[in-house]
Amino acid sequence: MNFRKVTGIIRPDRLEAVENHLKELNVSGVSVSKVKGYGEYANFFQEDWFSTHTRIVIYTSLEQATTVAEAIMESAHTGTEGDGLVVISPIETIYHIRNKQQCIREVCA
Repeated sequence: MNFRKVTGIIRPDRLEAVENHLKELNVSGVSVSKVKGYGEYANFFQEDWFSTHTRIVIYTSLEQATTVAEAIMESAHTGTEGDGLVVISPIETIYHIRNKQQCIREVCA
């Protein structure tokens, strides 16, 4: 199975630009959630150091993973600290809960 999980942690104000770029690429599915945390950029001026970001998760084919990651980076880039990151991870198996069947197509819809 040649699936990949592309996860992007981006600034919330860049979400619309990222969504539009992914639509142009005909990405078949995207999950978005609000997250808090800190990494290389920690907000030391706040009591809890955490920054609010947006997490985007996309399951796609091996061939599309780099294109999707590059689209997220291009659309989310501001050039300042705290822009976020993109990770591509291998996926062993994907199942549809609806019919309890394994997804076997290159892009699982």
